[in-house]
Amino acid sequence: MICRFGLAPFLRSSVTPWLLVLLALGAERAAAQTSARALGVPLAGDPGPLNAITDVAGVEVGHATIIAGSGRLQTGKGPVRTGVTAILPRGRAAGDSVFAAWFTLNGNGEMTGTTWIRESGILETPILITNTHSVGIARDALIEWLRAHGRDFSWALPVVAETWDGLLNDINGFHVKREHVFAALDSARGGPVRQGAVGGGTGMLCNGFKGGIGSASRKISERGGGYTVGVLVQCNYGNRRILRVAGVPVGDLVRDTRLCYTSEAAPAAERLPNVPLCSAVAPSAPVREDEFDLGSIIIVVATDAPVLPHQLDRIVKRASLGIGRLGGLASNGSGDIFIAFSTANRAAIAQSAATAQVEMLPNDRIDYLFEATVQATEEAILNAMIAAEDMVGANDLRVPALPEDQLKTLMQKYHGQNK
Repeated sequence: MICRFGLAPFLRSSVTPWLLVLLALGAERAAAQTSARALGVPLAGDPGPLNAITDVAGVEVGHATIIAGSGRLQTGKGPVRTGVTAILPRGRAAGDSVFAAWFTLNGNGEMTGTTWIRESGILETPILITNTHSVGIARDALIEWLRAHGRDFSWALPVVAETWDGLLNDINGFHVKREHVFAALDSARGGPVRQGAVGGGTGMLCNGFKGGIGSASRKISERGGGYTVGVLVQCNYGNRRILRVAGVPVGDLVRDTRLCYTSEAAPAAERLPNVPLCSAVAPSAPVREDEFDLGSIIIVVATDAPVLPHQLDRIVKRASLGIGRLGGLASNGSGDIFIAFSTANRAAIAQSAATAQVEMLPNDRIDYLFEATVQATEEAILNAMIAAEDMVGANDLRVPALPEDQLKTLMQKYHGQNK
């Protein structure tokens, strides 16, 4: 098996020259990825300098990416297209808790540890995102990692979320191991965030195209407090037929790229019905009414604004509106689960005294955060698709990326961009 660990491989081993090269290349690739803005998509709001969740000071992101094999699916052997993404609210060095809230728009999915977040209003661990059948190993490995890094506790309720990558990945082969979880956590850094088919998003689809990890941020005006909102998504939801980008029916208008099989590695009985061989794809074929609304999406919202759990509960719900801007419906089979946290009030959360002083943004100023959350969610989803590339996975199924040239042309046609 060949494993690619995002920005860094498992860091318990000694640092070798090739590892240093990989770290440097990972950072360069993250900074160089194409974005929705670069293709002329008209997006409201002012992004932070990185246009990523890491614009919220202290937040770190790491990935472990596992890609191996090709051809017919053999459970336990591959092909493998999966991984783990880690979000550390205050980074590895700090590790303190944060005020938090979570919300489920449609519940056909999993995010562990959320009942305690609802009860306490506090997130006490990093957040991991992986595939549906690797939640258990990720949860257990996160506990082990925390203890190995000096966290002393008698019990823990880690937050691990998932989306399903079973079209491209041997999901029942259980290829995510503890070392991949450790790698994602150990490679977490601030700075540019690698997006697309990386980490937990490696084998995901999004609105009928290749999806994965996406991120964006908004810098709120001084009038609104000058705070920052950052969003990271693992995008695996949606129906291509209803995809809208800045109001343009992109899903219907991009017709010359389809899911297809590059070979007959698997017999027809093991392939998706109505998905042809790539050699037989008709370029002008309309999008089918029932074309692959498979779910799901995980959304992580971070802010440095001083908001309390009940306010985060309001903010996290607004991520739904960002999905809606792109045509998302929270379909029956989709797990649309979101979590939000604030890095403010650090001293208050750490207090063990009889009382603690907290700072709270007045409710009549929270609309700025609502707007920023909607805008950053919409852009993060687009960035997940635009950063991803075509991928061939299990049974030689090919999932196409959203064609950048066609999207750019459509934006110019409908919005007069890139002239």
